[in-house]
Amino acid sequence: QVQLVESGGGLVESGGSLRLSCAASTSVNSIRGWGWYRQAPGKQRELVARISSTGSIEYLDSVKDRFAISTDTAKNTLDLQMSSLKPEDTAVYYCNLAVRLMGSIREYWGQGTQVTVAS
Repeated sequence: QVQLVESGGGLVESGGSLRLSCAASTSVNSIRGWGWYRQAPGKQRELVARISSTGSIEYLDSVKDRFAISTDTAKNTLDLQMSSLKPEDTAVYYCNLAVRLMGSIREYWGQGTQVTVAS
């Protein structure tokens, strides 16, 4: 069973930066991709950024040019560098790992880390 542990959330002023990190508890094979999602109070969880095993990257339009996702395949870690943060970025951020397993996709989730951007 893979566990994902996130770190790096916190309180920051508008315009500030934070770096989120996510580490898998064990070595993982057949990774399809990693992703960061977020959920603000009263809203649905949304995809913030994801990176496939081939290196293809996708961002939520509202975070393009402000956030950068990266992975370290040797360490099975995922990062999200967030810059020029805005109050609307306030949410719980979740790490996601998608793994190919016996012809299907198995997804793992972290416990979430709170990001609060003060105006």
